Amino acid sequence: MKLWSDAWAEFVPFLSFDVEIRKVICSTNAIESVNARIRRAVRARGHFPNEAAALKCIYMALMSLDPTGKGRKRWTMRWKAPLNAFQIAFEGRLSPSNN
Repeated sequence: MKLWSDAWAEFVPFLSFDVEIRKVICSTNAIESVNARIRRAVRARGHFPNEAAALKCIYMALMSLDPTGKGRKRWTMRWKAPLNAFQIAFEGRLSPSNN
């Protein structure tokens, strides 16, 4: 109970956000998964002769996450509602994309 009462002032502003925005703020599993995949690829390689080689290793690790290229469509469908909520909540801060 003390934990809730001590953190209540920081928690209440979080509740003022739309449900879609709160879901995005709380879901870091996808980001952590991508970071783990990059770390694993870099650790397996060991060292890099130059910066271009390191960037290529990271690029290949990221491309292996979605080898068919269909993940972008799933991603955009999953993020449609949160992006709309962000657009409403932070009007003028997001520029619409024509992609």
